[in-house]
Amino acid sequence: MASSVTTEVSPGPVKLDRRSARSQHLLRAALSDLIGEGEDLSRITVASLTERAGLTRRTFYTHYKDIPDFVAQTEELILAEIRARIASLAATDLAGLYRNIEALEPAPGAVELLGYLKRNGALIGALLGPGGDPALAPRIQDIARETVSSRMKTGIYPGVLDTFFDYYLSYVVAAEMGIICRWFETGLAESPETMARIMTVVAFVRPGDLYGKPIDINVPAYGMKLLGLNMARPASENPEAKEVVNG
Repeated sequence: MASSVTTEVSPGPVKLDRRSARSQHLLRAALSDLIGEGEDLSRITVASLTERAGLTRRTFYTHYKDIPDFVAQTEELILAEIRARIASLAATDLAGLYRNIEALEPAPGAVELLGYLKRNGALIGALLGPGGDPALAPRIQDIARETVSSRMKTGIYPGVLDTFFDYYLSYVVAAEMGIICRWFETGLAESPETMARIMTVVAFVRPGDLYGKPIDINVPAYGMKLLGLNMARPASENPEAKEVVNG
């Protein structure tokens, strides 16, 4: 029988009756149990899942075509919840973020996002883990990129848009996702409030800060200089330029 775990996902546009909602809760709990016990997602069958959930195969097929369909629908519900919470987090501007840091408070919306992840830690952790779905973490990162991109461009130096901004955004999103994955790997030991504070501040840590030897540079000026040098490279060092010259 599947263990009792929280699987806080919205039922979707169609209101489910209590029996149906209970069945789907048991199936998700069974999935997290099986993966948590070392079973790889690719080897889980309808028979093993329904046996663990204490349900019949007929009940499973009432809702899903097969295991991939079950996993896909489960992940879509999780991603919808994450997307809504990231949107709330992304609504914060720099001025508001600085005020929170000064008050030793995390970024607005961060606790709500991390709280959702922890409440549903068994299921989400199983899917993010080594036996789960390797495509889930990149999908979460894609949602974060899409959601925060517009806000992060507000007030930015025009010269750093396009290629540089794309890499910068990728760096920020991957770093935050890495912290979340590490949090799951260590058993979600810290509270959502503690993790929210860590993730809010870590983005502002510079090389040397933790060693009492911060590098004090004008980051915008330094970055623009690097971009200028990069854009002014000789044609012999620019592969695309070579193709034009040799064309």
